[in-house]
Amino acid sequence: MAETAALRIARVDYGDPDAVRLVAEVQQEYVRRYGSPDDTPLDPLMFVPPTGSFFVAYDDADGGRPVATGAWRRSQVVVFDTARTAEVKRMYVVEAARGRGLARLVLAHLEATAAEAGAEALVLETGIAQPEAIALYESSGYTRVPGFGHYRDSPLSRCFGKDLRCSSR
Repeated sequence: MAETAALRIARVDYGDPDAVRLVAEVQQEYVRRYGSPDDTPLDPLMFVPPTGSFFVAYDDADGGRPVATGAWRRSQVVVFDTARTAEVKRMYVVEAARGRGLARLVLAHLEATAAEAGAEALVLETGIAQPEAIALYESSGYTRVPGFGHYRDSPLSRCFGKDLRCSSR
């Protein structure tokens, strides 16, 4: 479990009630931005250690309210000359908690826990209707990588990666 100020990040099961509620909210965000939910195939077992982890961030200054999610799962994508990759999934911050740097904290937590589990690089897919996500990833050291996964051929998709072995840059 990670803690920063009043933010507590806890690993939970994908079926945890807080995770389920926040995943439903992010799906509604995708509907609002893209016209449909994300239909990437996900198996809850993908987020069970050691092959993945799902996290919920809680705002302890606000009674422990769940305010953000983020997860990673092992990936088959080869980037930066390594096949030891993990993919970021379900990054989300509730609307009322945006603009406080929570996404950056969750992303750093995902990077650290994935590296601890042996990942040498992280990859992720986002979309052009999420410019704030793209700005976060680019300002956190992620660079464009070739398309992969469910939306690899979508003109709305943008894929990024970060070499965790060089995270001190």
